[in-house]
Amino acid sequence: MSPRSASVNEELRRRSRERLLQAAVELVDERGYEATTLGDIADRAGSARGLVSYYFPGKRQLVQSAVHRLMHRTLEEALEGEPRSDDGRERMARAVDAILRLALDRPVLMRQHMAGLLQAPGGFVQCAEQRRLGELLRDTVTRHGSAAPDTDYPLLRALLMGAVYAMVLPNAPLPLTTLRAELFRRYGLDWESGVPPAPGGPAGRATGICRVSSPPDGVGPASYQPKSK
Repeated sequence: MSPRSASVNEELRRRSRERLLQAAVELVDERGYEATTLGDIADRAGSARGLVSYYFPGKRQLVQSAVHRLMHRTLEEALEGEPRSDDGRERMARAVDAILRLALDRPVLMRQHMAGLLQAPGGFVQCAEQRRLGELLRDTVTRHGSAAPDTDYPLLRALLMGAVYAMVLPNAPLPLTTLRAELFRRYGLDWESGVPPAPGGPAGRATGICRVSSPPDGVGPASYQPKSK
């Protein structure tokens, strides 16, 4: 049997790493960060336990990369899903809705992620998954009309992270609709853009594209001046 080519070995390593990232998301979402061990993650992924330390320096770095991967994939699906749109405001609305919906649907996971960012000795992990997420957000502010994406992208990231924190704060969460309205005002977005929360849905849960008959005051076409392109 001839040895595997370098490209085959690279693909096998990529798949192994992807399985570990997916397993980390599933287990932390189910059990929480403290109750999830690296051994649990390796077992769920069907990988040898030594592979975890080969790819990641520790559990916190693995979980941060796993959540950044989930955020990147969620955002990419929202931006490129049907019906396709190249309109800058529509894409910004989809980006905001995708991240808020993630916080609503996976509060345990996102709460652990926010805590990890604040508590990790090394701080923010600049991993491949985070860079892909950053590229999508930077493209979003550029298409929205930013003349300074290097400045506006970190601000968008900070605003989204702040909104996620507000949604997953134990015992005092802010509702999705309140945070969505504030972000939509800031970026001059029509309330019916993106994926509006269904009227009467639980905690503003997005259940599909729908039309909201009465958006919050100040949100809508009359509340902003379009940016010049």
